[in-house]
Amino acid sequence: MKKLALAAAIACLGSMAAADPILGTWKTQPGDDGNYAHVTISPCGGAICGTLGKAFNGSGKSVSSDKVGKRMVWDMKASGGGKYSGGKIWAPDRDKTYKSKMALSGNALKVSGCVGPICRSQTWTRVQ
Repeated sequence: MKKLALAAAIACLGSMAAADPILGTWKTQPGDDGNYAHVTISPCGGAICGTLGKAFNGSGKSVSSDKVGKRMVWDMKASGGGKYSGGKIWAPDRDKTYKSKMALSGNALKVSGCVGPICRSQTWTRVQ
């Protein structure tokens, strides 16, 4: 019985260590329109994806938006050292999709993307 309990504890710790530190909910910086969002980052297949969970106006009031529930990040893969690349990001304020990369540093996630020579970046903060 003790061996079974020990094996279960080790399995639980192993699965927690395997959880990607980028997973969770992130607050974006305000876009061109002054609004910001909460984006939920989760695994999707062998990659990382993000979905727009809530939208807020510049005063911080939750607002309804037809963009809530839409995928914002997809095909992002960990490349080591808290860095992610190879994915795409959709910017709802400009309705444009960019080739993207991300870098995690504690509770800050630097998200950047480019379309040709035009690049943008934001630093998102962890919500949960």
